[in-house]
Amino acid sequence: MTSPTNMTSETARTTPPFSIVQFAITVLLAGIAAEVTWEIWARLITPLWVGGPLEPAALVQDVFKLQSRFHGEIIHFLVGLIAYPIGYLLIALPLARAIVPWMPWWLVAMGYGTGLWVFALYIMAHLIAGHPPFLGFIPLTWASLVGHLAFAVALAAVVRQRVPE
Repeated sequence: MTSPTNMTSETARTTPPFSIVQFAITVLLAGIAAEVTWEIWARLITPLWVGGPLEPAALVQDVFKLQSRFHGEIIHFLVGLIAYPIGYLLIALPLARAIVPWMPWWLVAMGYGTGLWVFALYIMAHLIAGHPPFLGFIPLTWASLVGHLAFAVALAAVVRQRVPE
């Protein structure tokens, strides 16, 4: 095993060299930045474009057969706050650093955001909840794509400041 003092450049680029506390703080800060960005887009800007807000809680409610929209809101919030930042830090970022190390951070983030959008509107909405793929590519579909891209760029911007290259 490589000791921290003689790590290769490649090892340093693909593994987070910080403690679990630093990791948790990064997850929370990135999640907060991403969630704030999402909420501004979903509730304030999207209605100006498509006539109503993005309502991911309704999708969560449909997928999990929840009776309460509030529970859908909580689940979506916690996934965005914790799970998606962890996914970026432990899966997307290390893969990007190993496979496409030349790619700019914001492009990696946009790839991650696109993946989140595909997960939401194809896997969850279509394959699990039974809606048309990508909700039939209505204007809300494209607003959702922009929201997921903005979410991921905000998340990655925080990670970029806290995680060494």
